[in-house]
Parts: sequence; C-alpha cells; structure tokens
Amino acid sequence: MKFGIRGLSILVGTTAVTLAASSLTALASAAPAANGTVNPYSPTAGHPYRHGAVPTLSQHAKMKSWDAAHPQAVTAATGPQTLSYGGGIDGIGVTSGHSKVYLIFYGTQWGTAGTSGGNTTFSNDAAGAAPAAQNMFKGVGTNSELWSAELTQWCDGPNVAAGATSCPANAAHIPYQSGGVLSGVWYDNAAASPTAATGHQLGVEAVKAASHFGNTTAASNRYAYYVVLSPKGTNPDQYQGQYCAWHDYNGDTTLTGGAVASTVGDVAFSNQPYNIDSGAGCGVGFVNSPGTLDGWTMTLGHEWQETMSDQNPAGGWTNHTGSSYNGQENSDECAWIAAGSAGGAANITFATGTFTEQASWSNDTNNCAITHPIVGGTANTVTVTNPGNKTGTVGTATSLQISATDSGSGTTLTYSATGLPTGLSINATSGLISGTPSAAGTFSAVAKATDNTGASGTASFTWTITGGGGNTVTVTNPGSRTGTVGTATSLQISATDSGSGTTLTYSATGLPTGLSINATSGLISGTPSAAGTFSVVAKATDNTGASGSASFAWTITAAGGCTAGQRIANPGFESGAVSWSQTAGVIGQNAPSEPAHAGTWDAWLNGYGTSHTDTLSQSVTIPAGCTSSTLSFWLHTNTSETTTTTAYDKLTVKIGATTLATYSNLNKNTGYAQKSFSVGSFAGQTVTISFSGVEDSSLQTSFVVDDTALNAS
Repeated sequence: MKFGIRGLSILVGTTAVTLAASSLTALASAAPAANGTVNPYSPTAGHPYRHGAVPTLSQHAKMKSWDAAHPQAVTAATGPQTLSYGGGIDGIGVTSGHSKVYLIFYGTQWGTAGTSGGNTTFSNDAAGAAPAAQNMFKGVGTNSELWSAELTQWCDGPNVAAGATSCPANAAHIPYQSGGVLSGVWYDNAAASPTAATGHQLGVEAVKAASHFGNTTAASNRYAYYVVLSPKGTNPDQYQGQYCAWHDYNGDTTLTGGAVASTVGDVAFSNQPYNIDSGAGCGVGFVNSPGTLDGWTMTLGHEWQETMSDQNPAGGWTNHTGSSYNGQENSDECAWIAAGSAGGAANITFATGTFTEQASWSNDTNNCAITHPIVGGTANTVTVTNPGNKTGTVGTATSLQISATDSGSGTTLTYSATGLPTGLSINATSGLISGTPSAAGTFSAVAKATDNTGASGTASFTWTITGGGGNTVTVTNPGSRTGTVGTATSLQISATDSGSGTTLTYSATGLPTGLSINATSGLISGTPSAAGTFSVVAKATDNTGASGSASFAWTITAAGGCTAGQRIANPGFESGAVSWSQTAGVIGQNAPSEPAHAGTWDAWLNGYGTSHTDTLSQSVTIPAGCTSSTLSFWLHTNTSETTTTTAYDKLTVKIGATTLATYSNLNKNTGYAQKSFSVGSFAGQTVTISFSGVEDSSLQTSFVVDDTALNAS
C-alpha cells in the first residue's frame, strides 16, 4: 500500500494511511446523492464544470447500474426528475430571447476550408460534421418542428422565485425559435487546436470568438451561445471513453485553471468534440444505419437545449430533488433512450434537412418527450412575397420592393437579404432593395422578413446582371501548381477581353497562405507559410463589370527543416493530470514519502505491495525533419524487495509500440537519475510516450517519474 500522500489520514491496523487531497476534491465534486454517496461513473465526478455532460453509452450504463444499487430518497413532491429554478446568475437564468448560435471550428487540423450549399466545409471532415451542424442550427424553428418547443415552458426574470418548479404567468419565457438560430461561423485557423484542450482553454476560445463576431458587450452576449468544435483526432478535456459533450459559461470558477476573464460580459459556450471518433460510444448508429452523424447532432442539440434552459449553470433549471438525477438538466434526464421507446431519440425534419435528436424532460407533462406544444400558443407565420427572377445591367440603377405579411397582430417586421448583386442593399425597415449593380453575374438572392417574436419567412430568387457592353473576359488557366513552405514563388495570371479600350482588375480566392495577387498586373507572389492543397480561383474583371475566372489547384509541401522545441505538455506535472492519461492516483503531490525532482508534483507508479498495474501516457507530435530529437525523464526507484538477482516489479517505457527501456526493483536508487533516449527516427509522426508499471503480489516497488521532456531538434 502507498503511504505518505498528503490529505486525509485513516488507520489501517496500526498503520496511518493518507488519502490525496486531490482525490477528496474529486469525490466532493461528483454528482451527490441523497444519502451522501456519489456516482463514481459520472463524467462530472471531479469535473463540476462539465454541465450537461453526455456520458458515453458505456459510462451511462455504469451510472444507471450504480444508481440501481444505491437507491435514493426523493424530496420532490412531483417526482425524482422534476427540475427547479436556480435563481439566475448575473441576472441570467434562461435564454429568454431569440438564440444566436455561433460555431467556432477550432484549429488548423480541420484542414482546408471551402463552401458547399451555402455552408463552410473542411477537407479533414469526411463525415460532413461541419455542414450538418450548420444546417441543423439553420433549421431550428422551421418546418413547424416542435422538438425545440419543449424549451418554451422554461422561464426566468424577477417574477420567478428560486426553487420554483413551474413558471408564473408574468415570467419571461423562452420564445419559440422561429426561422433558425445560426448567427455565425468562424474557422479559427490561427494555430492548431491543442491535442487535449482544457476546459479553460475552450472558455478562452469562446470569449475570443465573441469579440471576433463583434459581440463586445454583455448585452450583445445575453442571448449568444458559442459552440467550440474541436477537430478530428483531438481529445478536448479528455473526453474519449468518458463523455461526448458538455456546456458551461466563462464565469464558472470550477473550470480547470479557474474562471475565464472577459470584458464582453458572460459568455455561454460548449465543448463539442469530434465525437464521431468515439463510434457507437457517442451515438454513431444510435437511430439510423449507418447513422454516422446520429450522435453528432444529438449532442449538439442536447447541449443547445440545456444552454437555453440553464444559460449560466446552474442558475437556470436543474434537478434538486436529491434523487439519482440530482444536478442534471432537462436533456441529461432523457439521454440515450432508444428510438421507438417512450421519450426515445428520433429523426426530426427541419426545412434544412432531417437530423437525429433526443428528447428532453418536461415538468408540465412529467415525462421525456421528443416534441412539445408551444407554451403560449402557436408561433407566428411570416410570408414573404416572391418577386420572381430579376435582371439588370452593370452601371444602371435599379430597385425592388420586398413585401411580407405576418399572421400575428401588432408585430413589426425587419428585412434582410443575402446574395444580392454587388452594389445593391436592402433597407431593414422598409424592405426596399436599391443601388447600382457594379458586377455582372447571376446572383442567388434570399430576402428575409423577421418579426419581433423571432418568427421569419424567406423568398429565394435569381437576379442576373449583365455587363454594360456584353464583353467577354477569358482568363488563361495556368494549370496545377506546386511549391514549398518557405520558398518564394510567383505566377503571372493572364486574361483577354473581347471589348476594346477596357482595363482589367485581378483578384483571387483560395491562395496558399502567404501569397497575394496584384490587382493591376495579375502577378501572384509571396512565400508560402503553410502546407496543403489549395483550391484557387483567379478572376479578371473589366471596367464594364464583365468578368472571367480560372480554377486550379496549388499544392504546397512542408519544408525539410525542423521546428525545434520541447513537445511534451505539462512535463513536470505541476498542473496535475492536465494533458496526461493515467490510472487513478499516479500524478500527485507526494512529498514527503516520494518528493518531486523539482517543484511539488510527480508521477508515482506502483508502490502498493500487491498485484497492481499503473500507466501514464501522453500523445506527442515530433515535427518532420527533427531527426536529432531526444526523450528524457528523471526516475527514482525504491523497493522493499531484497533480492539482487530477480526482477519482480517492472517499469516499461515506450514510444509508440517501441520499447525504449525496462526498469525493475533491481534498479533501486537513493535519488533521481536522468534517462535519455534518441527518438529522431519518429520525426514526422504523432506517437504516444507511455510508462507502464507492473507489480507482483508482495513487497512494494515504487517508480517515481518527474521532469519529462521531448526536445525536438
């Protein structure tokens, strides 16, 4: 048994045994039950900021099994699943207005961005998760869907008392979210997403996104929600095998690293891993076959509904009954109910497509339901009169009046439009589109009218603008191009015009990072700074508005050099288990029995004196070209074994599947010794550094690791 970890001391026989203080904190933070025990399988155990965490299917089964074996007393008169109001935080309980959802695709690992069907797409998203998320949030509140109507029963405001289990007539209810809730999409490719982003890092990204979208005041963020979507292959907040998504807000002091500072008010956000990587554990195939996106859209919907009903957790509607549901939110209580069962998951059809969603708990019907009547009546219907297809000419002023009607009385309409010809704009109050077209082309316009309840309607039409002289501009296609990061390059774009006496202006989209085009000469030049295959469109436009374009691929390969530096995160364990995977209790503050080599934290494997295995690992990327890279760590081994010939207890150190060294009770020493290994052969790979300690049935051996490093060079 291990001795000497600081915390709570208990007596086993005549021996004082000490429990780690960090372990006590984790127990205290787990979802509490009425009899004072905790569910150790909850993904919130030790991580209280994981509000609304969707456990994996296997974890959910373990939680249910544990609950069944630990029956709870129920304090609520209306049943164990009843939600009650938390009184609000900073005056915020629910999203009692029209939701503004912002999607943040976090990190360069999403790949090259493109567009398709009006959505942002990514080259490293073969499953189509990104466009599915956009279409889902665009479709909320359309096609008369009633899945989101469950939210209209929840409320906040000064007239709602803390502890209330229903809303008074004069409360501020969540309105029906007519016409979609997607308000913005941002590809933050300034840097790679962390391999295992912490909750604090995700909160920082959400606050950063608020400013990016221009939401720089508390008022502009009152009804905003930022979904931080991590790319394929990453493990944000160590979700793999534990949970599929969670939500929180920046002011939560229990976030890893504490609350996230904000000058823009409270910021609600969620952690949306690329949970398709978890397969059936996070819902792949839960309703459909193959159902690749079933769990993806279910968890997106789960966290959005919980943010709507509990925007600043836990100031909104959560469970306080003292039952096994204690601390859960409306969607938590209905997670992973099989399709076809009462309250089970189902496909919901929006105007933008069909998406798999789960049910949520309703106090007013006392059950889990996939649909719900709109509280306060049906939503208004806004109808925009379609003006039909339009035509115009470059340089000739034009106008078009957009008209709309509303089934509601006493409402006001606000107009907007997308896809208008260049040079035209719409008056938000009157709906009049006017201006002078400045570019030829066929434009797919969508006019929209929205009333003050959030209901909206649209009309789609084409608007064809021809060049004043009917000129034809032809751009010579240069063919596919190649280049190398760090090596300057150039390409001359050439074009001809059927008109005489015209001048051409050049532009380009999709250029490799670091390159630009001269608008006057058409020369593309610069030094590529990022590898990838870029879809380039070069365009030439004459002064009558006529234009032509050429599309081609430009592939940039990485340079052969090495980006030197230390690659292991949290190398001395001073941030606890951040960035490391471990068996329970390995990383800790273990003085005085096993003091650290430096600082106060180390990793203590084994030392139990019984048959036991401990593991410690972290995934690390060694940059291409770093063929002189070195892995090092400090190791202290102490043992109660007395043999000088037999290795009973062993520590194995690996990089990937390659064993670097094996240590045993025969390698005991009185202090720390540094171990170093050349790992340059793994340059250009992402590999796992792992320590595995195996102890036999008697006489302890402790392997203490500290101050790790992987110096890429």
